[in-house]
Amino acid sequence: MTQLPFPQGTIYPDSTITQGNTTYALAKITATGEKRLLIQGDMAGFAGEQVDGGMVCGLTAVNAHTLRSKFSWLNPVPLGRQTSFGFGDRLGSATPGHIASLRDAVQDKPIAPIFAQQSVRENTRTGRTPQGVLDDAMWGVFQEGWREPWGADADHVKEVADLAPFVAAGYTFYTIDPSDYVDSAAQTDSLEMLRQKAEQFPWAEWGTTYEALFARYCAAPLALDGLTLVFDETIFLRALVKYGRAIGHTAVIAQSLSAQMAGQAYDLEMSIDETDTPTSIHEHFFIANELIRRDIPVVSLAPRFVGKFQKGVDYIGDIPQFEAELAQHVAILHHFDRYKLSIHTGSDKFSIYGIINEQAQGYAHVKTAGTSYLEALRVIAVQDPPFFRQALDLAHERFQTDRKTYFLDCQPEKVPTSSQLTDEQLPDLLEDFDARQLLHVTFGSILDVYGDALHTFIANHETAYRAGLERHFARHLRPFC
Repeated sequence: MTQLPFPQGTIYPDSTITQGNTTYALAKITATGEKRLLIQGDMAGFAGEQVDGGMVCGLTAVNAHTLRSKFSWLNPVPLGRQTSFGFGDRLGSATPGHIASLRDAVQDKPIAPIFAQQSVRENTRTGRTPQGVLDDAMWGVFQEGWREPWGADADHVKEVADLAPFVAAGYTFYTIDPSDYVDSAAQTDSLEMLRQKAEQFPWAEWGTTYEALFARYCAAPLALDGLTLVFDETIFLRALVKYGRAIGHTAVIAQSLSAQMAGQAYDLEMSIDETDTPTSIHEHFFIANELIRRDIPVVSLAPRFVGKFQKGVDYIGDIPQFEAELAQHVAILHHFDRYKLSIHTGSDKFSIYGIINEQAQGYAHVKTAGTSYLEALRVIAVQDPPFFRQALDLAHERFQTDRKTYFLDCQPEKVPTSSQLTDEQLPDLLEDFDARQLLHVTFGSILDVYGDALHTFIANHETAYRAGLERHFARHLRPFC
């Protein structure tokens, strides 16, 4: 960064851009550590303080909106079916590091990034808004001079009421999560119970009958390229009962989204990963076929894969079994040739990234969330041990409450308390299975108590955080390059 000509601070060099007679740049003010937008030239539409013939502007929603109107590359766009990667950012400070990792890892094969990604649940816990999440990502894009397409994901939308603030903010990727409508009990229901449940199905809403749907799947084997699916009555009923209402709910949200977007382009994903039982090959086919039959334009589908995809740790399960089943999921993917496979809770799954890339052949989306937050805690553990100790103790205190919405194998009793560790041992917790999960799922509680201090710390250690993210995510991205 170079010295500013007016306020005391430094300019991020990659942010400087001149359009016509106006120059824009992002700067960090030395006295406060805060970032400011600098403008020399046409200042219409911006709000700020005039200094030495220019303007110094806060990173407000109004200024973000005006800046987006000047430069198209600051706006998220739909990314389609190409390989993509979702960078969750619970602090709003990680986009520069995410971009650095892309530039470090991506060479011949591009990966489309989603820099703004947060779920309704995460926004509730962090106290952020869809607009704030998108704006934070946009300022990171501006700071780093990123000119390639990027997306914004309204993650885990569960109800129609969730949509409006994401639509208003300009999100371009919508992840519909109908998992509350999945009947997991169908996995083990008897044939008689499945028949009884099917009788109660809302057939009028589906515009068909049981007999017609049964014939569609069970009249003859379904021959795909390299895979033949045979539906008998039990397999058919299990797929119908388990996922039928979820498909119907997805259709309701998708129809409302289409109306609210009013012709604007967007990507749509259906996610059923947060359920109790894996999505079988037959169930995957059933879901995809019914979505297409209803003209629901999904470009991404997130099944519940075999094995365990847990927060902040590697894949847990039989890797050869995962690889064999993934090959069958991919055969269905290629049969329909309309969407890509989405891997949720995808951070830190280093043992299977190569398998996913090889099998999916360019049609994969990986979604991460809290691993960027854990990298912030890693910097704190190194640079400010007393602060990390406070966060660790609070995580122990809050874990049993905060874990309730997650599938975890964490055993908190295996994680030492702060008094049991030396300062030198603290960073090692970020390599420990149980400690990573303990710290991961308590992010909301830690931000409630220490949020201001954490944001200040990251602002003061921006270079270290950026470097840590670059190393961490380059490791995620390279298997896909």
